[in-house]
Amino acid sequence: MKRIRNGRLSGRSMNILKLLSLLVFFCATGQLFAADIPGSKDSPLLKRFAGSEIIGYQTKSFDEYELQTSTFMRYNLESKRREFARPPLKPEGRLTRIWYEAAGDTGSLEVYRNYLNELRSKGFVILYDSRKDPAATKWTNYLAPFGGVDLATSRSNYVFYAAEKNGICVASAKMKRPEGDVYVYLTVVEWGKDDRVYKARCGAYAALDIIETRPMQQKMVTVTADEMSQAIASTGRVSLYGIYFDTNRSEIKPASKPALGEIAKLMKKQPALKLHVVGHTDNIGGYAFNIALSKRRADAVVGVLQKEYGIAAGRLTANGVAYLAPVAPNTTEAGRAKNRRVELVPG
Repeated sequence: MKRIRNGRLSGRSMNILKLLSLLVFFCATGQLFAADIPGSKDSPLLKRFAGSEIIGYQTKSFDEYELQTSTFMRYNLESKRREFARPPLKPEGRLTRIWYEAAGDTGSLEVYRNYLNELRSKGFVILYDSRKDPAATKWTNYLAPFGGVDLATSRSNYVFYAAEKNGICVASAKMKRPEGDVYVYLTVVEWGKDDRVYKARCGAYAALDIIETRPMQQKMVTVTADEMSQAIASTGRVSLYGIYFDTNRSEIKPASKPALGEIAKLMKKQPALKLHVVGHTDNIGGYAFNIALSKRRADAVVGVLQKEYGIAAGRLTANGVAYLAPVAPNTTEAGRAKNRRVELVPG
């Protein structure tokens, strides 16, 4: 070789060899992930299974999560939610969803046990382990919620939804921290062969959901009584986003107090004003479920205004319209958030 002089490699050749050595090292240790989808990254809390790639990714600064801690019983087709032997935990905080693909001869059990070992080594306590649950045998529609997950992915959105039931492994875990507890929900599935329809490769897929609990920062600007009056005068209604409920619940959360106070102030300024309090929802869960939920939420608002603010019962009427009057498409989470609201309409 021309670059070998007196038995030594030239500086340029040495640099090339060093680069090749680094590439071999990174590939061997699973640290080079060129196929990861743009904008994605591993959580600093957990490593990935060696050789796997990120094929789905989503983050939310704040969300509520239903965390399984007991046997899966059935999938409720009306509410579009899983039901368990015991009610799931509902931690709130920052949510990170990562979908990994481990292609080749890797099975779901191998990936699953590696993750459980990783969780334990990081100080997590395992809350549920499907492999140690003798009742974990009925997986019909367990994977159905994956069909509605709205996240960026380089595979079909249904790659988990359509996986084989026999390969499902599920675990949940918790780690306590002074700055807020962390919860992990792990689902691993298996594909026995490549599938062009679902863009699935033979191997295993792991869905890792990480919830870092923390209080929600109140960012909504409260609509004042005067602003409500102006909106009603100009448009015939006013939409309020400052009245909060837990998912699928009708109990009003304490953070709603400023908005309720302004409604009461409006009605005391205008003693002749009568209002319809109208509950609106997104379309998750079907019409029958949401029409009842929206009415219960409107009833709750009316009840608080009467009991805590002294508004006469005859001045308020509760109504629920479910998702029949959307202000945005229900096809995205941003649109669904806009549709979940309470409106005031003069009676």
